[in-house]
Amino acid sequence: MLRTGTGYAAHNACAVAEVAGRDGDPASDLPDNPLVPYLRTDGAGDPTSASILGVLAAQRAWYTEGFGCTLAAERPDLGTATAIDGAGNPFADAPTPAADAAIETALDEAFGVDLPDVERTALGTRGVVIVKDGELIGERYADGFDATTPQLGWSMSKSVTSLLTGMLVEQGVVSLDDDHLRPEWTDERASITVEDLLRMQSGLEWDETYDLGTPITQMLYGEPDMGAYVASLPLESEPGTVQEYSSGSTTLLCSVLAERTGLGADLPRQSVLGALGLSTAVFEADAVGTPVCSSYLWASPRDWAAIGQFALQDGVWNGQRLLPAGWMDETLEVDDYTATDDPGYGLGWRTNEMLDGELRWPELPADTFSANGHDGQKLIVIPSEGLVVARLGFTPAADETPATIGMIADVISALG
Repeated sequence: MLRTGTGYAAHNACAVAEVAGRDGDPASDLPDNPLVPYLRTDGAGDPTSASILGVLAAQRAWYTEGFGCTLAAERPDLGTATAIDGAGNPFADAPTPAADAAIETALDEAFGVDLPDVERTALGTRGVVIVKDGELIGERYADGFDATTPQLGWSMSKSVTSLLTGMLVEQGVVSLDDDHLRPEWTDERASITVEDLLRMQSGLEWDETYDLGTPITQMLYGEPDMGAYVASLPLESEPGTVQEYSSGSTTLLCSVLAERTGLGADLPRQSVLGALGLSTAVFEADAVGTPVCSSYLWASPRDWAAIGQFALQDGVWNGQRLLPAGWMDETLEVDDYTATDDPGYGLGWRTNEMLDGELRWPELPADTFSANGHDGQKLIVIPSEGLVVARLGFTPAADETPATIGMIADVISALG
């Protein structure tokens, strides 16, 4: 547990300074935890060390340009990051949209303008971007943030990994049916496919609880090779029968894709990030160069909105098809499992409409789909409205969903 705390603190302090380029106390991005008063960070950049009272469970994070911050005993050799040109991204240099009273009122709700100070701080909204029919129609940022400030999407990274995989499928590099993904899998795990990992139905033993000794905390804060760690876990169910939410599955998939393409940590930059012109985006890697595809994509809210627009357009960008035709339809197909802990989770994205016809968010159209992340990150796509909304923030102590969904419902009403 101590190493989990110090690993989180070291990585956070490094990334807030070096990836996001923010001044101030990085502890403002640490959730409440009994260890927080005892955490000590040394430096806020490259490298950053964190320990308990300066002596216990020390961890160090190293910064690499283009690849972000990595927990490791020594500086990792991740290679050179491919430069990304934002010229092909229509939102990168778009002018700030003219103020519209109805849109501004909706943004007020997302930022909790009418809430008491304590509740508004707990809501923690830091950036919202609204796109209608491919045009930026609304945006707002909290103090200390702007249109170019990268923000961490946490598990929204998984949805981007689905897009990345789709691009490799379109290129013929990989197939959803591919199995025998790891050479050491000579048992039943050899039947696990790329699709199994994307749908969280691999059957590998997992626990997503952030607690002492669980696989998720061990992977993120105790393993230099996260993919190898996840691959070492035994099966607890037959692949394809049980859906269990697993950050391990997504990062394991990216270790397979990074090895298969030979691109290592540069894989996201030479695929989805570069193709969309996401010039603020950084997909952080582990110590052996595996992109941490479950959790560690940073991007500005405008770049997150571009990701949503790409999904809305079923993988066509600047007139070029980058995903297989119908990829998003397949992505949003939800299987009926023997058991699931995440109803409505498809191929890396979540649907609004459940298998029984119930809506996750009754205020929004049935065709709504979303990417969701820790601490209240949301990327909402509504094809019937031509609408994309990115909401980024830091909300560990409250539920931001009513404010976000209420804002989007108000936007739809205002647009008629």
